[in-house]
Amino acid sequence: MSIVKTHLGKNGRIVIPVQFRKALGVLEGDELMMSLRDGEIRIFTRDQAIRNIQAMVRRYVPEGRSLADELIAERRAEAARE
Repeated sequence: MSIVKTHLGKNGRIVIPVQFRKALGVLEGDELMMSLRDGEIRIFTRDQAIRNIQAMVRRYVPEGRSLADELIAERRAEAARE
């Protein structure tokens, strides 16, 4: 995607250009996430943040292992003990 010029408005407001909003699939009122990394502001959707976190966790979990299934099994075992 190209780089576009924009301005910082009153109260720190920045307009996200329409082509960027379309590429992200966001509409007015949608929740966005921001991070500051290496002097750059990154703007992304909540869904993208979840995908990024899932990808980070996936690096540490072997293929075919389900942490969710393990957690459910642990909870059921705890409930059975009570």
